[in-house]
Amino acid sequence: MIDQAELDKTLPFIAQVKNSTGGPITLINTFVAPEGKVDEVLAAWALDAEYFKSKPGFISTQLMRGVAGSHILTNIAVWESAQQLVAAFGTPEHVASRKRYPDGTVAYPHLFQKVAVEGICGGE
Repeated sequence: MIDQAELDKTLPFIAQVKNSTGGPITLINTFVAPEGKVDEVLAAWALDAEYFKSKPGFISTQLMRGVAGSHILTNIAVWESAQQLVAAFGTPEHVASRKRYPDGTVAYPHLFQKVAVEGICGGE
């Protein structure tokens, strides 16, 4: 079963959701797979991704994997709002899906919004 941990211990994920205004938001969720279990984590994630694609507010997702045999995966998912993301996360169906992940898997979800840096990147 997957466990959730905080990337920023000063601002837990649930506080990010509660204080998020506007949208879209980007969920960057880094998974640490137990050694030798990356394929199992990938299979569980693929089922979760299919589920989330069917939910209101879902825009897109992309999964990244660390190179050279790394067991780190990062999901970058864009949602119309934090509230829609949490609604999808909170269904009994998704809560039950956590059991598909191999024991020892840890997820570090964090919410982001684009930032405009003049001359480098836009905020839209």
